[in-house]
Amino acid sequence: MLYWGPKDDPAVLMSTYAVGDIQGCYKALRKLLKQVKFSPNKDKLWCVGDLINRGPKSLDTLRYLMDMDHATEIVLGNHDLHFLAIHEGCAPVRANDTLKPLLKAQDCDRLASWLRHKPLVHFDCLDTLHGLENFLMVHAGVAPLWSLQKTLNLAAEVEYALQQPDYSEFLRNMYGDKPIRWYDKLRGQERLRTITNYLTRVRFCDDIGSLRLSVKEGLCAAPSGFKPWFEYENISDEATILFGHWAALEGKTGKRRVHALDTGYVWGRSLTLMCLEDHRRYSVSN
Repeated sequence: MLYWGPKDDPAVLMSTYAVGDIQGCYKALRKLLKQVKFSPNKDKLWCVGDLINRGPKSLDTLRYLMDMDHATEIVLGNHDLHFLAIHEGCAPVRANDTLKPLLKAQDCDRLASWLRHKPLVHFDCLDTLHGLENFLMVHAGVAPLWSLQKTLNLAAEVEYALQQPDYSEFLRNMYGDKPIRWYDKLRGQERLRTITNYLTRVRFCDDIGSLRLSVKEGLCAAPSGFKPWFEYENISDEATILFGHWAALEGKTGKRRVHALDTGYVWGRSLTLMCLEDHRRYSVSN
């Protein structure tokens, strides 16, 4: 059994940390990792997606994470996919994007290729202070009634599309809110878009999984008949879920095995890191 504790204790072997949406806030990320004495030689960093955009240092953030790729587990968020679409000429730059230095960088192609080969979900079983614990990391959430295996299988379909020679076809067609819910019979780009919308954009849905993607505020903004995706029967009985994307939750879900890690640093609040071995949280504020 490994031991986790203060980093100045020589018995400590490693720690696994999950960080909320970085969104190009490179200095805050480095400050937070320094706070926990993170060492890429023995520790692991899990990133819930939205590594870039909105914040000022997307280029530095990607370079830093790619340089320590051996020590990270990364899932793609909607802003990461948006960058890939812009890079491939499949979408225009938006007024509030802060990606220009990244897009102009000499190593942009290399960074984009590295990012494109990252998954949409990450699953692992860790030896924690509570015993063996399954963790599933996803940027936004999952559909009601998806099993753990189904979630992994559907995510793999999108990952496969992103890693094919014609991946730009997916990027051109991924934008849009329809279909509004999952059907097993969906095919082609509609199927891939719907999977992507659950994994990288969902906040509110109804009991059959119909999405209301236009509502981005907190719990009090739930439309009639809709609830946060994690309020329905989901895979949290199979794995502890780690997600970002929803800063308005302020890191709170009320669910013991569902952890919201986006605490809105880019909006003037805090960046949060969670040690998976003991569930302790650390943060830095603006």
